[in-house]
Amino acid sequence: MRLTMRTDYAFRVLIHLAAAPERLGSIGGIASAYKISENHLMKVVHSLVQNGFVESSRGRGGGIRLARSPSDIKVGDVVRNMEDDLALVECFDTKRNACVITPACRLKFALAEAMGAFMAVLDKYSIADFLGRPDDLRSLLGIGSERVVANVT
Repeated sequence: MRLTMRTDYAFRVLIHLAAAPERLGSIGGIASAYKISENHLMKVVHSLVQNGFVESSRGRGGGIRLARSPSDIKVGDVVRNMEDDLALVECFDTKRNACVITPACRLKFALAEAMGAFMAVLDKYSIADFLGRPDDLRSLLGIGSERVVANVT
């Protein structure tokens, strides 16, 4: 299994924002820190906002920040919300399944069990678990020049 770039970028955004919760982030600043496409990141942030992981404010003094505590953002939830298709094989998708052996095949049960185990492990972790040494993260990401949030909730 391979997670999409969309999910990878979502984790990067969440870690960036969690590393300096007292500051508002910006899509441009995060894209620059990771050397990734600002246009693609804009779509990822939009999804993160829609799914309640990030909140944004527009206009002068606007930016983005986590909508919840890093310890309340479960990794499995991020994957479920960012991935469009978690079907490992064709028979997991009942609408598009055309495999002729589906009625007799037992492979799907092993794969479903493996996917369940994968998600169960991810559900044990939150974004807070990946902050390690926040000072090192902030240094690596060049965080320090963004606006300080006056009233962080």
